Formats: sequence, C-alpha cells, structure tokens
Amino acid sequence: MTKKSWHLDRRDVLKGGGLALALPFLNGMGRVLGATGQAGDEPKRLLVSYFAYGAYMPNGPAGIPNPSQPHHEWSWWPCSEAGPLTFNKSSAPFAPFKDDVTYLQGLDHAGGWALGGHSSGDVFATGADMVASQKTNSISIDQVAAKVHGHKTRFASLVLGTEGGTGSYGSSKTLSHRGPGQPIPAMHKPQEIFNSLFNPYAGKGVEQIRRGLKRDASILDLMMEHSHSFQRRLGREDQGKMDEYLESIRSLEKRVERTSEWTHKPLPKVDTKGLNLEVSHREPQEYIRCMYDLIYLAFRTDSTRYATLMLESEQSSNSEMWNYATYVLGYKGATHDIAHKRPADFSGQWDRWRAEQHAYFLQRLRDTPEGDGNMLDRTAVIWGSAHPHASHSTRNYPVHLAGGRKLGLKHGFLHSFQGERKVPLANLFTTVLNSLDVPIEKFADSTGEMTEIKV
Repeated sequence: MTKKSWHLDRRDVLKGGGLALALPFLNGMGRVLGATGQAGDEPKRLLVSYFAYGAYMPNGPAGIPNPSQPHHEWSWWPCSEAGPLTFNKSSAPFAPFKDDVTYLQGLDHAGGWALGGHSSGDVFATGADMVASQKTNSISIDQVAAKVHGHKTRFASLVLGTEGGTGSYGSSKTLSHRGPGQPIPAMHKPQEIFNSLFNPYAGKGVEQIRRGLKRDASILDLMMEHSHSFQRRLGREDQGKMDEYLESIRSLEKRVERTSEWTHKPLPKVDTKGLNLEVSHREPQEYIRCMYDLIYLAFRTDSTRYATLMLESEQSSNSEMWNYATYVLGYKGATHDIAHKRPADFSGQWDRWRAEQHAYFLQRLRDTPEGDGNMLDRTAVIWGSAHPHASHSTRNYPVHLAGGRKLGLKHGFLHSFQGERKVPLANLFTTVLNSLDVPIEKFADSTGEMTEIKV
C-alpha cells in the first residue's frame, strides 16, 4: 500500500523520546505498520478513600431503607431516618466522631449508572460519563485541587491503592486521573511509597538529580516540538487523542519543573517508629493502617495536601485482597462473594472492620494539634463505594464525609437525597472543592453546592 501524507509511523513519532510516555494509538497509524509554616496559613487537605464491593444494606431494594421495617443493626447506614446521627453495630467505630462525620444517602454519579456495579468504581472520583461522551474518563476531584494548589507542596498529590497501577477501563485500580486518557498509577508498596516521599533521591547527589531533570526537560521539549510538526496532518478523532497526549507531555514538564525547584529545599525528617514498611497483604489490618499512616505522614509534613486511596479494586481476583475477609474474619470464600451472598454472620462484620480502619486514620488526624484546632478540622475526607451489596444497582452509593470543620463543613447528621431531593454526588465534590479554596462552579454533572453540609 502506498503511504499517504496523513499516514504516521509510530516509531517516527517517538524518536528521541527517552521518557516512559507512550504515544496513544492513532487511527492514522493503523493503515501503516512545602508549606510556609506561617500562622494562619494552615493547609487545607483532601483524602478520597474508596472501598470495593459495596456495603451491606439489607433493609430495602437498591440499598434504600424501607421505613416500615426496623432499622437493621448491621446496615451500613447508621440510622433509619435523616436527622441527627445515631449509630448501630456496623457504624459503631464512628460513634466517637459524631461531631466530625456525616452520612449522605441517595447520592451517585449518573455517568456510572450504565457501567454496572463494579465498573462504576472507575468514575467514583471523576463523575465521568464513560458510556457516552467521556470514554477515557475525566479529571478527578483530587487533581482539580492539585492543579490550583499543588505547587505549594513538594508533591502535587499522592495516589495510593492496595493493588497498584492503573488497571484498565471497567477495572480501574486507581481513583486519580489528570484528565481524559490520563489515569495516574497508584502506588501500593509501603517501602516504595515512603522512599518516594522522604528519600526520593535514593542515594544520588542533588546535583546528579538536577542534571537528570535538565536532561528530561530537554527531551520533553523535543517531544513537544516534534509532535506539533505533524499534528496538522491528523483527522478530527486523532486530533482529540493527540490533544490528550500533548497534555500528558505538558503535565510531565510541570512535574519535572516542580521537582527541580524542590531539590533546593530540605526533605522533611520523619519518625518511622511503629511503621512496618515490610508488611504484607496477609496482614490486612497492618497493611491498610500502614497506607493510612503514610498518608498521615505526607499530610503532617505538608509533603502534599491531596491524596486518594483505593482500598481494593473492584476486580481483585488476582491479588491477595480476594482473601482479605478470610484473613480477617475467617470467611470461607472470596471477599467479593460477601457482596453477592450477603451472609448474615459476615456482611455487617466486614463493613464494621473496614470502618475501624478508616476510624483509625480519622483518630490520627484528630489527635494531632494544628493551629487553633487539629488536623482533622482542616482535612476533608470522602470515604465510600459505588454500589450497595447484592443489587449492584450503581445508585445510592454508600458515602461518608468526615473532617473539615475549619473549612466550613458541618457534621452530625444523616442526610437523605431521595425522590424530589435527589442531587448528584458531584454536588458534594463541588462543595468540598470550594471549601478547599478551589473556586469551581461545576464538577462533572453537579447542579450546585450542597448547602446541607455547610456551616
């Protein structure tokens, strides 16, 4: 076949590109082979934490409680009706945090409705409509914040997950996305996470690091220049893919520039006493608490202010997370099976165990004084999943908000957004972003702020 003017050779595109950034496959290829530390300047932080396989909601279809039935003592929802919080067996770990936590019922992402229960986890932090207009996902809430304030810390954000990597569409293993087609790989090995935060130079001299960064910056400049040279030959669909690719290069350029700037500032000193960085997945509580500890240390040292943590992916059959409930509760079966079979002796107990781990993190934040309050007061913590047990309805996500009282968030209630009061989950995200001084009128399909959780 004669090569046309619009045909591209992928090897030609990538020549001289010594960085680990792969050009997206284009249609045109297919036919041819720190913080300031000043008083009053306390950081405002965000953690989005996701737990897989939903939550136990036995009181009604699709997880919506039936008011004619007594509230189940092991339901993930702490109480039967909207109003001041009371706590059942499942939610008991949060009873000491009554004035710092809120449950939000009836929220979900319309963009996840057609994905199926497990795949809807892909859009938990983005709200993207991956079935229709946003097939490569969109920017996540943490990255919206990082774009505005990420330059203030050594790391713009911290992306963690118990399995690591990005996974694939429909089977994501990360919550974070810089934008369309740009999932951010989650880190999952505690020692590597610690080293990246507090020993990033790995024995190399600072000058050696700076020379490497300068070389990387030159390569990125060449890649950008070369990409622009053939961009005009692309078709409309390829133009869109190329725009995503160029945005990836620009993101790398910014990170190289940021890293270079931060080599001129000393690394924080941290106490690793009690931190088991060699913990394995066969010790689920120790492992998950270690991940939370690393986020705490990153926040405490102001190494970053925005983090995500994916506690198991929705597709963990090839990892030890498949056996977590066996290790923790002695359940005879895969952890995922609990979501379908809903065994009475394990379902609520599994939710309670997960609540205990999250409460551990909240306690660490609340026990740490900061300014005229504590770290929890200035940290908004969104914790939840993308479906109830059994139904996998992709509606009425289990959603829990904690912290941020100094950010203008108020707590102590179960809020219900059902029927005529229905609003998108993205309204919560919009409200939280504004509380973090990230001015935004709209996130995903949001329709406004959620005034119920504002002071």
